[in-house]
Amino acid sequence: MGLSLVQSRALMGLDAPAVTVEVHLANGLPSFTLVGLADVEVKEARERVRSALLNSGLAFPHNQRITVNLAPADLPKDSGRFDLPIALGILAASGQIDGARLAGWEFAGELSLSGELRPVRGALAMAAALRRAGEGPALALPPGSAEEAALVPGLAVYRARHLLDVAARFMPNAEDAGPAGGWARVPPAARHAAPPYPDLADVKGQAAAKRALEIAAAGGHGVLMIGPPGTGKSMLAQRFAGLLPPMGEDEALRSAAIASLGGRFDLARWGQRPTRAPHHTASAVALVGGGSPPRPGEISLAHEGVLFLDELPEFPRAALEALREPLESGHITISRAARRADFPARFQLVAAMNPCPCGHLGARQPPCRCTPEQVARYQGRLSGPLLDRIDLHVEVAALAPDELLAAPAGEGTAAIRARCAAARERALARQGTPNQALQGQALDAHLRLDPAAAPFVSAAATRLGWSARATHRALKVARTIADLAGSELVTTAHVAEAVQYRRALRAAGS
Repeated sequence: MGLSLVQSRALMGLDAPAVTVEVHLANGLPSFTLVGLADVEVKEARERVRSALLNSGLAFPHNQRITVNLAPADLPKDSGRFDLPIALGILAASGQIDGARLAGWEFAGELSLSGELRPVRGALAMAAALRRAGEGPALALPPGSAEEAALVPGLAVYRARHLLDVAARFMPNAEDAGPAGGWARVPPAARHAAPPYPDLADVKGQAAAKRALEIAAAGGHGVLMIGPPGTGKSMLAQRFAGLLPPMGEDEALRSAAIASLGGRFDLARWGQRPTRAPHHTASAVALVGGGSPPRPGEISLAHEGVLFLDELPEFPRAALEALREPLESGHITISRAARRADFPARFQLVAAMNPCPCGHLGARQPPCRCTPEQVARYQGRLSGPLLDRIDLHVEVAALAPDELLAAPAGEGTAAIRARCAAARERALARQGTPNQALQGQALDAHLRLDPAAAPFVSAAATRLGWSARATHRALKVARTIADLAGSELVTTAHVAEAVQYRRALRAAGS
């Protein structure tokens, strides 16, 4: 009889709670029992582990009763990440490797039937959990996953390509340095410069839309662009991320950890702010996350980046309404009967839409063929509470062919980004957060509204029928415009420009 303990980690949202894989071999009717609230993928590990051990030339205890417990028992476990710990536990319990040498290590990896190790989701979350806990275990992971985990500084991360690479490292007579084959320590990941973003100079004309994007990037505001098809709305949105300030170390790690959970992490894009552009047929679950176990949705994959929703009224109503709370709070809590997960969702919303079903309302050519009822029904797909939460509404008008051909190249991304960064630095030095995040007393304390501008704000809010939220958001936009101008006070001119971005949607193109 033998008992062994191997350490690993599960995934619960962005958390990676510790899991102890306990393997017990006993005499009795031969069986392989796996307990501990394991999902289907984990239970299938029995067949993968058996075949991997045999095909690797290692012994599998066919004539014994094998019991594997994944503790704690009330923590849900999923995916194939426990294949490697289970295999090592069987080897240690049967005396093929030294179980005492497994102390101080954590393992994760999916096994192929030949014993090759395959990458697993959430390697960055595992490494981040180890760093937060302040613990010192070394981490052994498959290729791909090990390079992800090495992005977290201060950890000892080892890469193994095959089950035999790991087993040889923990043989009773193995040298501390380990074999020279597929086992190697992964050096701290080199932080390359983020890939360049598309240049805003590619977009000709559209000065008003570019100004709105500059304000949005400086203050962290959301933008809704309204205009006929082919006017450059998508080009503008795809270049918006380049206007945002460079990502800090913690921001880059958190963004990469979420991408790793979704299996979309790309080391070549380390430090680049993500731009997510889901199709308008996406469901509410696809946007905000869900499933069993809960997975991050598009709003979390766009964390610290941009969520671009093209053809906004074509999205399902339930999907759009699900965005209301994350736009305010910057996170999403997904609750299911068996489990709950919290994901960050601090993204900047950039949306685009046509002004009417045919798309040509207000355009010179071709004329709009929609009736007023059709226009009202189309624009009515967007609820007032959702529009209230989008700070900037800007028209993107069609350019005449002669204007388009004669227009020079626009201002480049680098120059605009410098102004946005300077304005955001002013806001951070003053209040510690971007202007969009100001709430309650903080807004009153840091707005610094010129007394002469207060009557103008009151008159505009009354005439346009603004809600309290819309009024406060217009003031935050005005504060950002003042920061871009280098002004300590928010003057009437700043408020007047902000009011232009809160016009009623149905005025678009009129």
